Amino acid sequence: MSMTSATVERAPAVPEGRTMQAAVYRGAGRVVVEQVPVPEIGEGEVLIRVAACGICGTDLKKIQNGFVAAPQIFGHEVAGTVVRVGAGVRRWKPGDRVVSFHHVPCGACFYCERRLYSQCPAYKKTGLTAGFDPNGGGFAEYARALPWIAERGMVEIPAGVSFEEATFIEPVNTCVKAVEKARVAAGETVLVMGQGPIGLILTMLSRLAGATVLGSDPLEERRRVSRELGAADALDPRSGDLAEAVRRVTDGRGADVVLVAVPSPSALTEGLSLARPGGRVLLFAQNDPHMKIEFPAAAVGVEEKEILGSYSAAVDRHEEAARLVFSRVLPVGRLITHKFPLQEFDRAFSLAARPTRDSLKVLIMPVMEAS
Repeated sequence: MSMTSATVERAPAVPEGRTMQAAVYRGAGRVVVEQVPVPEIGEGEVLIRVAACGICGTDLKKIQNGFVAAPQIFGHEVAGTVVRVGAGVRRWKPGDRVVSFHHVPCGACFYCERRLYSQCPAYKKTGLTAGFDPNGGGFAEYARALPWIAERGMVEIPAGVSFEEATFIEPVNTCVKAVEKARVAAGETVLVMGQGPIGLILTMLSRLAGATVLGSDPLEERRRVSRELGAADALDPRSGDLAEAVRRVTDGRGADVVLVAVPSPSALTEGLSLARPGGRVLLFAQNDPHMKIEFPAAAVGVEEKEILGSYSAAVDRHEEAARLVFSRVLPVGRLITHKFPLQEFDRAFSLAARPTRDSLKVLIMPVMEAS
């Protein structure tokens, strides 16, 4: 039940005429803002008016490369207000402020028993949609949470926390999972390759784990933010100084852990070269289904370096991710640099895909007026 209903007098009304604006993917590289029907909900379902939705690197890859069939409405870092609930819904009511995940595992299969939730067959079934095939739906004015999401995949936003901050619950969860999987420990040296929004979250979480963190990014402003958020140093990977900096703080050994938050195929080879013998390299951004990566076999077979992967969120880390965001232990609000209404989706997408000196997290705000 809602803990913040006293701060919300009533839920926003669902529009007359039952249509809404949405950014509809119409093929590789093409998204059109158009009118589509407001989703109808059924038993056990919830209709959410989307207040804010982050643009994720996965959204960029799907749109740019045409990985899925059109039409689709993407956007899965969703925060908004419940406006309608279906029969049988007891946990939520109109006016509740919520974050909604788009995947939830079954909790009982072979993979769930081993905490490999993203490999659960039920997890792979998307449960949040604004129409067409379910694929998130946050780039629309309204999104429909299917029964298993309404029951186990939504988190209440407490009073005093903005919708914008709340959109970070899902990405923070994925980063918590990654840092745990890489076994980052106090006293270790961690190199985070890439200091975009995800890289900065990985940097902050590694610092919370007690590690010394070095960051790398070609953009000077991102390196500055990295230092402000706890990195011991952040360097330009093009400068030639990165390897020396890693050796300097590790008595010449190399990093204990390298977290790769850039999608370049060459990043694995570089990460392996910067990790110490027996170190770990975790791939976070390499989720392109067509990408092929080569690496020196001796780095693994002789130097015993580990290559790990981490994908998506872990259901048993929902509460921890929410605590980190809602308590502002992670100051995610500092990562938000740009907000756009739906009508300006093209501008938002272009900025997220080609970051500028001063850009970090880009949000879509469906209820904003166009500027």
